[in-house]
Amino acid sequence: MTKTAILILAAGNSTRMGEIKQLLPYGNSTLLQHAIRHAKNSIAEQVFCVLGARSTRIQKSITEAIVFIQNKNWQDGLSSSIACGVENIQLMDFDSILVMLADQPKTDTAYLNLLIETSVKHTNKCVASDYGTKNGVPAVFPKAYFKELINLKGDRGAKILLNATDETVIALDAQDKLQDIDTPEDYARLLKK
Repeated sequence: MTKTAILILAAGNSTRMGEIKQLLPYGNSTLLQHAIRHAKNSIAEQVFCVLGARSTRIQKSITEAIVFIQNKNWQDGLSSSIACGVENIQLMDFDSILVMLADQPKTDTAYLNLLIETSVKHTNKCVASDYGTKNGVPAVFPKAYFKELINLKGDRGAKILLNATDETVIALDAQDKLQDIDTPEDYARLLKK
C-alpha cells in the first residue's frame, strides 16, 4: 500500500493581497481552513502545512488537528517552503508527497484523490496539474524526487521537475480547480461565483 502525505504551502506574506490571505473568509471558514479540510478528507495518510509569515496568528486560527512545519526562510520563496516541508516529511515513512497551495480554493477532495490514485498506478512518475501551457501544483512527487525537492531554490517552486519529459510526468486536466487567489480582484471574483 502506497502512503501519501499532503503538504499545504501557506508560508507567504500575501504582499499582493495586502492582508493575510490564509485568513480570508471563504465559505464557513477561511482559505487555509478550507484547504486543510479538503486535504484531510482525502485518501492521504497525513496532512502537513508549512507556515512562515505571521505563523503564530495563522496557526491559532486553525481548528483542525494538523502538523505544522515552520519555514524560517519563507522570504526565500516557494521553493524554500517545499524544501522545508519535504525535509521534515522525508524522515517519516511516506512513498509520495502531494504538494498543494493554500490559495487554490477550487482544489477539492475529489481532485486530490484523483492525483493520489493516479500516482499509486504510476509510482515512479510525478503527477502534476495541467495549466494548459505548463504543469504545476497540486502535484504528487514519489520518494525518488524528495532529494531534488529539498534542493530547490528561488520562487519557481517545482516547475522544472513538473515540466520535464512525458516519461517522468503525468499531467492531469484540472479543469477549473487551479484558480489562484493572489490579489483583491482574484478574491472578489472568487466570492462572486
